[in-house]
Amino acid sequence: MAEKLRIDKYLWSIRLFKTRSLATDACRAGRVKKEGNNIKPSYEVKVGEIYQVSKAVEKKTIKVLDLLYTRVDAKKAVLAYADLTPPEETAKYKSMFQSPVLTRDRGTGRPTKKDRRDIDDLSDSFFNDDDED
Repeated sequence: MAEKLRIDKYLWSIRLFKTRSLATDACRAGRVKKEGNNIKPSYEVKVGEIYQVSKAVEKKTIKVLDLLYTRVDAKKAVLAYADLTPPEETAKYKSMFQSPVLTRDRGTGRPTKKDRRDIDDLSDSFFNDDDED
């Protein structure tokens, strides 16, 4: 007979969180949900259940396929759950890390005070426009 498996231990064992205490803190903070309801770190995991996990800006939806009682390597961990996260949510998360790189022509020297203000205005308008969407 298998022992009961807590949700915090499961999330740690499938490598969604680096440490078990981070998984516990996420549960306590309401970032782990089942059917829209917050669950406690001691919640018992069952095969076939679906959970929504928020990790910083990344939001994942996972379905339990197998119970892992210990932390395993990444290749085995991926087999224990199905990632049901919509592709547009994953693309939105990845696009946050792709920002334009401002470059200057070689040999133009240091930017003047006016150049610096123009660069700051350009970068401020770029980052502020994304937040309003």
